[in-house]
Order: sequence, then C-alpha cells, then structure tokens
Amino acid sequence: MVCYNLEQAEQDRTDREAIVAALEDHLQQGDKSLVGNRGFRKYLKNAGKHFAIDREKVKQEARFDGKWVLQTNWLDGATSDVALRYKDLWMVEDIFRTTKSVLETRPIYHQRDETIRGHVFCSFLALVLRKEMQDLLVRKGWTLEWADVLRDLDALRITTLRASPGAAETCELRSLPQGAAGKALAAAGVALGPSVRFVS
Repeated sequence: MVCYNLEQAEQDRTDREAIVAALEDHLQQGDKSLVGNRGFRKYLKNAGKHFAIDREKVKQEARFDGKWVLQTNWLDGATSDVALRYKDLWMVEDIFRTTKSVLETRPIYHQRDETIRGHVFCSFLALVLRKEMQDLLVRKGWTLEWADVLRDLDALRITTLRASPGAAETCELRSLPQGAAGKALAAAGVALGPSVRFVS
C-alpha cells in the first residue's frame, strides 16, 4: 500500500529545491566537481561538453514527494491503521535503542537473578512512563525533544535554607521550571505548588 505524508512531502520539496538551487550556483563556476556528489549527480545530465540540470528528472522526483510504500500481510487493516502500526514499530525499535544506551540497561553487573530482573523491570518501567509522557504531550499538541524534556526536568531543584539554632522554621526554595519542563508538567497534570515553602 502507498502512503502519503503531507509534512514529508513539503520537506522533500524543500530539500530538492535547495539542491537544485545549489546546483545552479555550482554550474556557473564549473561542473566537473559536481559529478562526484551523489546528491547533485542524480539531477545532472550530459549536455555535450558540460553538464546541465535534468529538469525532467527533477519533475519525476517531485511525483514521489511524501510517498512511501508498506508491504504487509495484514489484509483486513485500513491503510491508515497499517501506517500507524508501522510508526509504532519504529517507536519500539527506538525504545530498544534507548534501553541499551540512554537508560544504560546494559551492561548489567548484578550477581543475583532478582537484582537483574529488578534492573530490567525499572528500565522498562521508565520506557512505559516515557511513552505515556510523549502521548500526553501529543494530546496537548506539543512536539518536544525527549532530551530537552529530561534536561529541563532534571534542572528543577529545591534548596533548603536551614534556620539558625533556636529558630522555629526552615525554608524550602524551588527553582522555576525552564524550557520544556513547564509543558511536561502541565501535560502530566502536575502542580508544583508555591516556589517558597516554610517547613517546621
């Protein structure tokens, strides 16, 4: 089945126009060096002693903007369902890469089966929470880089100001959410409360 992504189509068109514009500039300075550039080469044609932009090839390439093909044996599914499941598969693969790198699931240095299972369980629990947070952000219409979300949430701090001996209260100061942290907290429905709090 053939799928069409409007945003990808716009990106493909923009990329191609940038390549053709760069080609036009380079052709005015000499064309021999362009042949080794694969991005340029596919839009070139031999025009005798020199190369020229193959406008027909550019036109043919435009027909495929934003289009991609999926092959499946799931015959009962609508095209949109198949495309969404394919996207989910891509996310699963990305999650497995994350498990091995960002979450540092491996190597595992534990000696007992119980601690190994606990380590892996916590890693996958973190992935479940990540997926839930991403879904909440999407429902709000926000597209945030996961690395930015982690960095900005990690930057939240509480500083405790201890009173001098004999004083009655201790004060806690919370830093203000920066960057993506505010949106992540809002999407999750988390209210931080006052930035200054007195505790006994």
